[in-house]
Amino acid sequence: MFTLITLPYAHGDLAPVISAETIDLHHGKHLATYVANLNKLIEGTDLAVQELDRIVANSTGAIFNNAGQLLNHNLYFEQLRPARASNLPVGTIAQAIAAQYGSFEQFRQQFGAAAISLFGSGWAWLASDSEGTLSIIQEPNAGNPVTRQLTPIMCFDVWEHAYYVDYRNRRADHVDAMWSIINWDVVEERYKKAISQ
Repeated sequence: MFTLITLPYAHGDLAPVISAETIDLHHGKHLATYVANLNKLIEGTDLAVQELDRIVANSTGAIFNNAGQLLNHNLYFEQLRPARASNLPVGTIAQAIAAQYGSFEQFRQQFGAAAISLFGSGWAWLASDSEGTLSIIQEPNAGNPVTRQLTPIMCFDVWEHAYYVDYRNRRADHVDAMWSIINWDVVEERYKKAISQ
């Protein structure tokens, strides 16, 4: 059965980008609900012993929605760290971004536009194929790049519960602030894993 992940930082450590109140609600309420719902849905089925990404890739309906949100939120929360004034990608992911998008700033603009312009609730993803080619993907609701046979390596959550306490309806301000708390070491490890498969 799945469990609620332990965050690699204290609830107040991401402030002022994300407040402790938002983390309490987002992690402690929303994510906890997805965990509980998924466990109820898969109890006593073959899915109970499958990896989470395989469940997402091969399910529909309520199971997909709850499994997708669990996977998405785990990836989201694990890629964050306290804010840094200068926070730039490192290693092979930095090289791949520069090669494919021209510069980090150009990538940031394209990714930010995808996050801001997504209609309704959902996610903006940076994903990779096994050859290392990157894609910026908009996914509504519980969508995840694993359904496209891609490896998700970074995401911005643009469901309102991710930012409304701190930013109200200013999604663009939230997206702009997010860049200072991305843990590029985590993104780099995910990218290296994607291209080693």
